[in-house]
Amino acid sequence: MARKIKIDNTLLKRFVREDQKRKVGGTPQREYFLIVCEGEKTEPNYFKSLKEKLPVGVVDYIKIEGEGKNTLTLIEETNKIRERKERGMNGRKFDHTWAVFDRDSFPESNFDNAINKGEQQKRKINCAWSNEAFELWYLLHLEFVNSPMSREDYKPRIEHWLGERMGSSFKYAKNRSDMYDILQKYGNEEQAIEWAKSLDSQYIGFKFSTHNPNTKLYILISQLNKLKQQ
Repeated sequence: MARKIKIDNTLLKRFVREDQKRKVGGTPQREYFLIVCEGEKTEPNYFKSLKEKLPVGVVDYIKIEGEGKNTLTLIEETNKIRERKERGMNGRKFDHTWAVFDRDSFPESNFDNAINKGEQQKRKINCAWSNEAFELWYLLHLEFVNSPMSREDYKPRIEHWLGERMGSSFKYAKNRSDMYDILQKYGNEEQAIEWAKSLDSQYIGFKFSTHNPNTKLYILISQLNKLKQQ
């Protein structure tokens, strides 16, 4: 199925010019991120809300809709998007490029190959992958888990903990647009980052499809949080 690309436009060019002026005065240059999400609802809604909390123009966020299950599709598409966007950036380059996807969106070998392909690019494409699904990042705001889980396992745990903390029943749906704000209020992002680090440290080797549960989102989120201080 043909893939549809939706580009979230920003004021990037204006900030490139401002950065060049600021650099002359000795102020550190602003860093720019390109984030490409393979998912249709969960990841895009989360990053859209997060982006609203950051300085205008520092994150160029793109949602890719479609199957995207071929080994090279997501990484190659991210490369093409980066090249196309940078042609209009007056010589400025993205400092960080991230592809966001889940294990359950890829066959096992494709998942591993996509991550390795991103690492091997002439200009690295970082992979903020989750095994098995993005909802693991949500759950880590609420509790620590270290045993294999499926997408179906996350939902009742998220509903349980948020319902308990909110004092009323909570129903999770993938198309919710308010999960970032809910987790900021009722979860603990700082703890989620530490718990994700702990999970990640338990795994070795390049067969990432066996790293369950695990997520690299904590690296991307930590980098983005630093932008709030700029």
